[in-house]
Amino acid sequence: MQLEVIILAAGQGKRMQSALPKVLHSLAGRPLLEHVVSTALQLQPLAVHVVIGHGSEAVAQALSAYNVNWVIQEQQLGTGHGVLQAMPAVSPGSTVLVLYGDVPLIGRATLQALVSMAGSGPALLTATVEDPAGYGRILRDDAGALVAVVEHRDASDAQRNIREINTGVLAAPARDLREYLPRVGNDNTQGEYYLPDILSLAVAEGRTVGSCQAESELEVLGVNDQLQLQRLERECQHRQAVQLMRDGVALADASRIDVRGTLSCGTDVRIDVNVVFEGEVKLGNNVVIGPNCVLRDVTIGDGATIHAMSHLQEAQVGSGCSVGPYARLRPGTRLASGARVGNFVETKKADIGAGSKVNHLSYIGDCAMGPGVNIGAGTITCNYDGVNKHRTEIGADVFVGSNSTLVAPLSIAAGGFVAAGSTITKVVERDELAVSRARQRNIQGWQRPGKRPTED
Repeated sequence: MQLEVIILAAGQGKRMQSALPKVLHSLAGRPLLEHVVSTALQLQPLAVHVVIGHGSEAVAQALSAYNVNWVIQEQQLGTGHGVLQAMPAVSPGSTVLVLYGDVPLIGRATLQALVSMAGSGPALLTATVEDPAGYGRILRDDAGALVAVVEHRDASDAQRNIREINTGVLAAPARDLREYLPRVGNDNTQGEYYLPDILSLAVAEGRTVGSCQAESELEVLGVNDQLQLQRLERECQHRQAVQLMRDGVALADASRIDVRGTLSCGTDVRIDVNVVFEGEVKLGNNVVIGPNCVLRDVTIGDGATIHAMSHLQEAQVGSGCSVGPYARLRPGTRLASGARVGNFVETKKADIGAGSKVNHLSYIGDCAMGPGVNIGAGTITCNYDGVNKHRTEIGADVFVGSNSTLVAPLSIAAGGFVAAGSTITKVVERDELAVSRARQRNIQGWQRPGKRPTED
């Protein structure tokens, strides 16, 4: 069976109360539409056609990495009209699967079951829900065969009591869509061309319409407002947490972890509460992540510990390292094995050598640091002169005393020693001691200032 997929994603989504096109709102770190496109591509279709309208340029740009055919729907006149816009690009011999850009959690297995029923005629995905308000209802005959779909606005009181609903997701031979879609009318309260009306046309010709049920209501739940988006976000995060635990990851609280991208973990990984993973994150074996951390596009080596309240972005942390608490590793930071970055330390474009320590209240930016270095509290690399950035080169086993200022461009050779409170502007050669601070003076008989009398 040759499969093609049409994804309807042209709507504005007024109930989202946002200037952003609805299908670009984020779910687990990715646009809603990206979830649908990704699932569609898992079916290995001949082509994926995405029908866009409102914010079309922004939508196409956001998913530019995907090989899809973009179709513009100038006027949004209903789902039937939207599918009709894509049909000229569909091969006559294909089976067509119609999906929606705001229904992101539908599973591959469900779609495969639906497509398998559509080889000789239309097939519809239905669901039984607790509250069917707003959904089209499935009408069946006495034998249980599907005979029609009636929209909620057009349904009678008796029909509104039906709990089996139309999800809108259907599959049909391309030849059927080409035959029936031009015959669909818009004689309804919305004045729109409804895609499910093709099912009534098929039944009227004596054809059997197939149907199958979704595994759960959440699988076919669409996003129309921020409340529904939040509900799906929690469901998506729950699914990911469950999978992580099944894969052996120890979560302190499965309801307090957010994976907004991809997270891969080795064995014996422990993750505390309120941790956010963004982009692509890789954790090695025996990694411990403390509470309230944010990790974005980072790699953490075996046995490393990220302590509480730390923020890491586009950084590489080697095996056995310790980061935080309250540390910030900015893009371009690389920690070799056994390195330590402690509380209230910020790094940027910094290579920190094996076993080196930056433990307290420091800023290390645009710096290459060898192994065995100790950076005292309050040390900063002055990497910016107001126009350009400059690098600091620190050799192996260097000791930098507390409250030191290293003015780049600068190099400190292996074994160098910087006395506490120094401002260093010149090269420090191997095994030299650099001292740059005012001579201390003690003034005898100095009188401490007193408070002035209070004036009336």
